[in-house]
Amino acid sequence: MIVMKFGGSSLEAAPAIERVAGIVSEALVRKPVVVVSAMGTTTQQLLTMGEEAAAGEPGKKERALERLRALREMHEREFAALLPASAQDELRQILGCHFREMADLLGQLSAAGEFGPESVDALSSFGERLSSRLIALVFRHFGMDAAHVDARCVVLTDGRHKAATPLYSETYARARDKILPLISQGKVPVLGGFIGSTENGVTTTLGRGGSDFTAAVIGAGIAAEEIQIWTDVDGVMTCDPKLVPEARRVKTISFAEAAELAYFGAKVLHPSTLLPAMEKNIPVVVLNSRRPEITGTRIVADAVPCSSVIKAISCKRGISIVNIRSTRMLMAHGFLHRIFELFSRAETAVDMLASSEVSVSLTIDDPARLPEICRALREFSEVSVEQDQAIVCIVGDNLRYTPGVAARAFGALQGINIRMISQGASLLNLGFVVAARDAEKTVKLLHQEFFRNVDPAVFD
Repeated sequence: MIVMKFGGSSLEAAPAIERVAGIVSEALVRKPVVVVSAMGTTTQQLLTMGEEAAAGEPGKKERALERLRALREMHEREFAALLPASAQDELRQILGCHFREMADLLGQLSAAGEFGPESVDALSSFGERLSSRLIALVFRHFGMDAAHVDARCVVLTDGRHKAATPLYSETYARARDKILPLISQGKVPVLGGFIGSTENGVTTTLGRGGSDFTAAVIGAGIAAEEIQIWTDVDGVMTCDPKLVPEARRVKTISFAEAAELAYFGAKVLHPSTLLPAMEKNIPVVVLNSRRPEITGTRIVADAVPCSSVIKAISCKRGISIVNIRSTRMLMAHGFLHRIFELFSRAETAVDMLASSEVSVSLTIDDPARLPEICRALREFSEVSVEQDQAIVCIVGDNLRYTPGVAARAFGALQGINIRMISQGASLLNLGFVVAARDAEKTVKLLHQEFFRNVDPAVFD
């Protein structure tokens, strides 16, 4: 058994969906379970509609409903092109049911004048709910015995809206109960990624990019032999090819290295994707649906022998530095505890940390609750904030064994003002905080320094 997850860019239009059907058809012998994202930019469009409907301004509700009609037309046009005349009625029935529900929800948001977290999840879930039903329909008409499975009946989560956490043991049990019997009958189960529900049946989502996470959770639950993440790039690259066109494909990488890259900005994987796979020791393979002949990147448990110092460079923008200085001019007992208690209470994660005897600097990527955090910090410290920063990380297992890496990095970055540096406790990454305007140049200089010559056994 394998799990095959296809992202929105792999499902953006009829030709892309036809390619996906072909890829799955060729994998039938491996008993695939398919997890799909929403089509193209559907989720972002739904969120825009919700904000407009709840705005309470003249014409905004009508604009939201106009967007909804356009979204329906797009789905109908692309899927109708893939289905025979005999399936058109079923297509219109599925569309009618889902889009009526969405229109009703937009009306409720307009009346309430509020687009809260629960409503965000309810509305944004429709992208995957719709795509999974329609993809299953297409698969059946491409000769596959596909069976739609509502992911909300499988992925049980806590009640934290917009970024729910799966309840693993219960979800694994549901996956076995609902998916394994279908596989034993020769069917291809198709689920929407990104979505789940609470024990009370309230719809939740796993956060942006959560379809990868769904695939990993399902794969762990059914003890799949492999989890495939199909996207629009050839695999994990040495850095973002949009920044450095000569970026190379990494053939094999360890879970630990890939997790560091994902957390610090590599968009090819959701940061939480690897956790269930790591626990169950299931390989994850990143593949390109537009070029399925490319073998992609295989992510495995153990570090891969490699003569190159680092495996890849990641870049995470939208970073804020928070500088905190003790007003008592010494790191009094409990000072760090009070700081992190405030961030924990505000549910705001810290990316990097540097400290001295009297001050602490840390970075965050979500400034939504930063004003209230700063107000609380100023009760016992001096606080300043620097926005529009970026974290650039070099990642590789050889960092822990190779002397002089920091010297090479600093030598390459002469002329770049580095605001913070940090080496993770895992010794797998060395991170630099720079101004966002310097991020691209920083990545290019580091790539030039560390990827002049590479190990052909690991890099393509």
